[in-house]
Amino acid sequence: MRVSHQKRQDPHQRLAKKNDLEMLELAAAADEIDLLYLDESGCCLWSAVSYSYYFKGEQKRQEQTKKRGKRLSVLGLWQPLVKFICSLVLGSWKSEDFIKLMEQQAQVAGAIYQRTGRIRVITLDNGSIHTSKAVKQKLPQWQGMGLYLFFLPPYCSEMNPIELEWEHLKRDQLVAQMFESESELAYQVSVGLEARGQRNGHKFQTVNLRARK
Repeated sequence: MRVSHQKRQDPHQRLAKKNDLEMLELAAAADEIDLLYLDESGCCLWSAVSYSYYFKGEQKRQEQTKKRGKRLSVLGLWQPLVKFICSLVLGSWKSEDFIKLMEQQAQVAGAIYQRTGRIRVITLDNGSIHTSKAVKQKLPQWQGMGLYLFFLPPYCSEMNPIELEWEHLKRDQLVAQMFESESELAYQVSVGLEARGQRNGHKFQTVNLRARK
């Protein structure tokens, strides 16, 4: 079973955006544009209890650590078969973090656009850090550099394929584990995402979006 928002979706808006996304995917497959997918996820020191295999007559246990710890927020930017960019932070992401990442992407997009005329499109949801007033003010500047944001319709997270990367990370790499510290969790998240990259043929890169104090 899974949590669903299907009843809250606007079917007409979803269909229109689905058609637009399919056109973008075709353009990316023809190497006419760069298409990337962006999303945030969260991980905790204590993984959810799940089903597993163990010796007959015995029960597998996840021994609790001394503390639950803080939530680790993961921001990912994925270009299939090319690169997965990841940034980690304790707590929540802010609009200025997102803007910093987009500024970096705009620089990359600008260089590609000047050299080839190919634009870069980033697919993402309507989260508050993606649609803040500060972000909207930046959109014309980014578009002038060849970077465009393609917003999915509300409650349609299943349309973003990066969601499957989070699912596999938690189901395959982090499942049935409890970590002693946030740093250990962050390390295992990076290891898991790097393993996914090796399996799926894309490079893995971590970036720090917040200056150390």
